[in-house]
Amino acid sequence: MTKSTRNSSDNEAPDTTTGDHVQVSMIDATTPHSDASNPFAFTPIQLSALMDPKNLPLLVTYNGLQGIARGLHADIVNGLPIDPSSEHIDKRVQLDDVKEPSSQQNAASSASLSPSTATTPFDTRAAVFGHNVLPPVKSKNIFQLMWMAFNDKTLILLTVAAVVSLAVGLYEDLTTVEYDAQGNKIAGVRWVEGVAIIVAVLIVILVGSINDFQKERQFRKLNAKNEDREVKVTRDGLTRMVSIHQILVGDIIHLEPGDIVAADGIFIEGHNLKCDESAATGESDAVRKQNWEVCQRLANAHKDSGVADGAGDSDTNEKKPSTSESSKSTPDPFILSGSKVIEGVCTYLVTGVGIHSYNGRTMMALRTENQTTPLQEKLNGLASMIAKLGSCAGLAMLVAVLIRYFVGWKATGPPSHATEIVQDVMDIVIVVVTIIVVAVPEGLPLAVTLALAYATQRMLKDNNLVRVLAACETMGNATTVCSDKTGTLTQNKMSVVAGSFGTSFRFSKDVPEDRKDLIPLGNVAAKLPPSVLRMAHESIAINSTAFETKDDNGQLLLVGNKTETALLSFAQETGSEHHETIRTRYPVEQVFPFSSTRKAMATVVRIPSPNGPDVYRAFVKGASEILVHHCSKIVSLRHHHQHAQNDGNSENHGSASVNVPLTRSLLQEDTDRMERIIKSYASRSLRTIGLAYCDFEQWPPAQYASSHGSSDQGEEVDVPFDVLIDEQQLVLLGVVGIEDPLRPGVKEAVKACQQAGVFVRMVTGDNMMTAKSIAKQCGIYTSGGIVMEGPVFRNLPPTEMDAILPRLQVLARSSPEDKQILVGRLQELGDIVAVTGDGTNDGPALKLADVGFSMGIAGTEVAKEASSIILMDDNFSSIVKAIMWGRCVNDAVKKFLEFQLTVNVTAVILTFISAVVSDNQKSVLTAVQLLWVNLIMDTFAALALATDPPTIELLHRAPEPRSSPLITFTMWKMIIGQSIFQVIVTLVLLYSDILAYDSEDMILQTIVFNTFVFCQIFNEINCRRIDSKLNVFSNILANKFFMFIFLLCVFLQAIIVNFGGAAFQVTPINGTDWAISIIIGMFSLPIGALIRLVPDRWFAFLFRNPVTRKRYLGLESNKTTTATPTVYVTGNDRVAWNNGDAAERGNATPAPPGLPSASQSMDKLSQFSSIHSDAHDSTASITPPYYEEQSDAQKK
Repeated sequence: MTKSTRNSSDNEAPDTTTGDHVQVSMIDATTPHSDASNPFAFTPIQLSALMDPKNLPLLVTYNGLQGIARGLHADIVNGLPIDPSSEHIDKRVQLDDVKEPSSQQNAASSASLSPSTATTPFDTRAAVFGHNVLPPVKSKNIFQLMWMAFNDKTLILLTVAAVVSLAVGLYEDLTTVEYDAQGNKIAGVRWVEGVAIIVAVLIVILVGSINDFQKERQFRKLNAKNEDREVKVTRDGLTRMVSIHQILVGDIIHLEPGDIVAADGIFIEGHNLKCDESAATGESDAVRKQNWEVCQRLANAHKDSGVADGAGDSDTNEKKPSTSESSKSTPDPFILSGSKVIEGVCTYLVTGVGIHSYNGRTMMALRTENQTTPLQEKLNGLASMIAKLGSCAGLAMLVAVLIRYFVGWKATGPPSHATEIVQDVMDIVIVVVTIIVVAVPEGLPLAVTLALAYATQRMLKDNNLVRVLAACETMGNATTVCSDKTGTLTQNKMSVVAGSFGTSFRFSKDVPEDRKDLIPLGNVAAKLPPSVLRMAHESIAINSTAFETKDDNGQLLLVGNKTETALLSFAQETGSEHHETIRTRYPVEQVFPFSSTRKAMATVVRIPSPNGPDVYRAFVKGASEILVHHCSKIVSLRHHHQHAQNDGNSENHGSASVNVPLTRSLLQEDTDRMERIIKSYASRSLRTIGLAYCDFEQWPPAQYASSHGSSDQGEEVDVPFDVLIDEQQLVLLGVVGIEDPLRPGVKEAVKACQQAGVFVRMVTGDNMMTAKSIAKQCGIYTSGGIVMEGPVFRNLPPTEMDAILPRLQVLARSSPEDKQILVGRLQELGDIVAVTGDGTNDGPALKLADVGFSMGIAGTEVAKEASSIILMDDNFSSIVKAIMWGRCVNDAVKKFLEFQLTVNVTAVILTFISAVVSDNQKSVLTAVQLLWVNLIMDTFAALALATDPPTIELLHRAPEPRSSPLITFTMWKMIIGQSIFQVIVTLVLLYSDILAYDSEDMILQTIVFNTFVFCQIFNEINCRRIDSKLNVFSNILANKFFMFIFLLCVFLQAIIVNFGGAAFQVTPINGTDWAISIIIGMFSLPIGALIRLVPDRWFAFLFRNPVTRKRYLGLESNKTTTATPTVYVTGNDRVAWNNGDAAERGNATPAPPGLPSASQSMDKLSQFSSIHSDAHDSTASITPPYYEEQSDAQKK
């Protein structure tokens, strides 16, 4: 039931509510509103009734698009004002006025947009229909977060015990009076411990909740950035880019392939538009969109045919089309927000934004809590296990200490007052519960959260917008990156630097002195025949979606696909009219948007002729080597008189042929010459684009219309692209070479990836020569590597595909399907794959990859939605930063884990032993002291260790395989070694007479507590490294958080010891005792260095299982070298390029089973090459792969 149904009026006929939903919506939605402040004919609910469900009869009732525009005070040509807030509406439009046919509908669509002097204030457009944003998720305030933190069972138990202790303490202090030796009354302080524990619990709750509050706020900011994007709109007659949040009802939005629809609306005009509405409606078929009048005629025709079918016999009824066929054949004019544009272009009028849009209502119903990452889930499991172990230790301690307490009555007798027994038992329970609190590592999830929040915030500054948190940690262990070329490895600042019109007119930007046959780029306009130049200008301007707008400084700039903007700039430099002037001169009949499958795009226009029939001309541009083979003619430059007679090889279409260049047949030698030109451009790393055209006497073409029929309902005819190329009537205008220089620093970034053990592959749609040339410059293509074309790769059997993958470095002329096959196959081999993509068809590969990177500048909205991380600057160097941050997050968690487990083990052992040994069953570390240690351990350490910035050293090691343990053996060495050191030192201080104090003396107890805390503070420095390197102070000053927290902990410890008194059960100590505590604490650093110097292999006997031994010690795996590119990664295996040469030298390392060395499978690869090579030209640039750089062993 729609919203309008829920708002049904009271005067509806009873039987109407049980009828068809559309009829109910029509009755509700056609009732004029009574809001005097609303100057529009509609309310948001009435406009929603058009979309949910799609209601064509209601649209007809509203008088179609013109009625909607009139009722919204919208102009379907010029759009809203540039600043909609300055719009003044001086009169109100009634719904009844909209429904009545008007003779002035063309003017009505721009009703009253000028400034007015109306005395009655109307609500603004945004006030009536809202903004295109969803209301923020209601987040929990600080008090709710504090309550959630307090709901922890152990904290509740500790609080209850503290309250009981406080009550008993107050009772004893009030009922018992004690005097000192001089007869002075001693103030009662038994209540202090209970209060101190409650205060400590409050501090733990407050700090934890503040951290959660900050985390939520950071992720809200990140999500707001993630949801924002720009869309193309028309305002004041100019096309411009505006934020999706600034879209208003009445705006005119432009759609192109790959866009995700930002708001609901009604189709205005467009070509071949098909939308995927599966995300919104669940319908998997692509839905065609057309003008509402055409849709109405088709609906009436279907209704008439349905009546006729119903009147026929049963045989006729059986032949009726299925529902799916009907949905495919019936277009509609409704553009649903959240749907994806599969192909075609259009403009549409916005009718619903924000919560009133189809997608907005859906998103409001689907709002969920923040996601958890795999690392967080893994650590939650580990924390649960540690908590259970801590609880078991606490329970064992409770039993042991209670037995010790009650057995002690045999010697001393029971206490005289019951309150003393209660107080003693409460003291024991409090310490046990505190042990459990310390053992519960609630700081583990906090450390992950802090590390991720800090990393994602800093990654945004490094131009990485993280959409999926799991990608941040996954990227650290990526083993291969499949990168696009254009815009990622190159600057995406394209310009035409060379070209050839026909086969003889060649030009270049920089002409060498010895090349007299080349014409300078600046002389093209003067030298090229006017008819050819005009045709080139028309081809470039018409067959393009790029447009011109103004930047923030008011300067004109071209916006759109970089290849198209380069061509438009070339046209401007060669004296072309403004591209908008050319575009508006000829009506567009059909548009074939660029497709990565066909590597081409085309636009068909109608060229009016006053003296004869109109000519329908198709302008085509695309991959040059593909386009050349589909051409049967080429422009002739030998005789270029503008009014020359046809020589029999050129075509004449009346007056329309006045500006058509002369043509001749494209011979084989012409094709060979063009291929050599293309090859020469490709060898210079130029992207080659072919330009062609074809004239038709009618559209659809006669042959297609006769075989498929034509629509008599005004329906847009969807002529396939193959019709343009299958008839072999294309005329080749020429080929241009577009330069896209490498990005600064991309060579270093590729080298850094390879040093980090990450195999970089280039996957591009460019031809073989261009791809290989760019890959060489980047350092991706190296000796022994393989360059292969997508069609060859996709047809390989799985075994042969697996054989070449370790050395496949460049995949040229690849489609998105090839990229998806590559990613899937690498994952099956055990790789952790990162992939970049910018097109709509890249979505499946981006989704399939472990980490998908979409392009923030050149990427379509579909690609961005499918990706995990958006590269805001489309730069490959940002991927390297993502690898560093990913490894930094993983390391931060491991650092904290090492620190946390050391404290856990030491505190539990120390408390257990001291409580059992003590005559008073009193632990050397009191409950309040343990809570202070818990605060250092869980919160401060998490902040300090989770905020270490990444260093270049992170790239000097191989990625960790999926099977690697969370706690490495090196970490276990440090945890166990430091725990042993701390326990031994503390027990020696406590139970030996080395300091000449009794074990129950308050001064000794304070020294032990102080020493224990400083051991943790200095061990925090020790835990900054989780490898076996000795320099724990590396880059320490770069982490301001760490330095601040380190000094803060020292300062607070000094305050506690000197002024903690009864609350912490400490007493001030002298300078010597302070020196003892600090020096022993500092010994954690040299002890850590000694532990690191102990080789892991000494402990190999502990692991009898070879798999476990390799997993923890890695003794059977070869050391990963940082030299590049001698080693490449496939799964957990390393394949050396120089195996063939090593065999010559007699020190060969055998290749892993199933994966060949560089010298293996060469015969099969040669077969691939011969299968794909052209019969007439064995050196053609299309032939894969290249083996001129084989090893000596292979050449022999």
